[in-house]
Amino acid sequence: MIPIRDHNPSGRTPYVTYTLMAVNVVVFLSYVGLLDDPTALNSFFATFSTIPARITAGAGYETLLSSMFLHAGWMHLAGNMLFLWIFGDNVEDEMGHGLFLGFYICTGILASLFHVLSAPYSPIQTVGASGAIAGVMGGYLLLFPKARVDILLILIIFIRIFPIPAWIMLMLWFGMQFVGGAAADPELGGVAYWAHAGGFIAGFVLTFPLWLKRGGTSFWRQTQGHPPHPETQYTKSRIPKVKR
Repeated sequence: MIPIRDHNPSGRTPYVTYTLMAVNVVVFLSYVGLLDDPTALNSFFATFSTIPARITAGAGYETLLSSMFLHAGWMHLAGNMLFLWIFGDNVEDEMGHGLFLGFYICTGILASLFHVLSAPYSPIQTVGASGAIAGVMGGYLLLFPKARVDILLILIIFIRIFPIPAWIMLMLWFGMQFVGGAAADPELGGVAYWAHAGGFIAGFVLTFPLWLKRGGTSFWRQTQGHPPHPETQYTKSRIPKVKR
């Protein structure tokens, strides 16, 4: 179940979201040549990635920030940028540019710390913007639970694109992080499920004061759980239109 787009344009240009995407891409391109040299790549990541054992020992705190802009490969980068592109613009629109940037960085750092707590002595290098983007998703869930998101569903030979409310897609994704985290051994590497879960929770909690400022549940009633803008109409799409 892969989100591919939403129906919810932002009311103003999401400069911070676009800038974050550009920075991630530029940083990745700056070391993409190392992907064919595992030794050099490992040395590079050893310097700039978050390593729980190093953080636990009281060193390498700057990597909590630097690791947010590193990715292990093309698909890792593409997946993260897709999620940021879908969910970042509306959250930035509601928060404002400066607040959104601070929110993004804070949730990314908190996600990394959550990962460190899950495996404090792990020597495994951790990279990726996933934790910060999970924070954006947590904020999106609180602000716009009924926004429509188009997902690509692939079940063996059944392939279809259809819209679902954001809260279904986001809660399923969040639940998958707990299932994956419970089944995985963080000491052996792989996906940092607890960083994703921690970032999502951090994003939800940090967005709560803004949600209350907007009126809490009255904000939901006013907007019907959607971003307060007209929905995008995909004229050439075969996706069925679903009323709010």
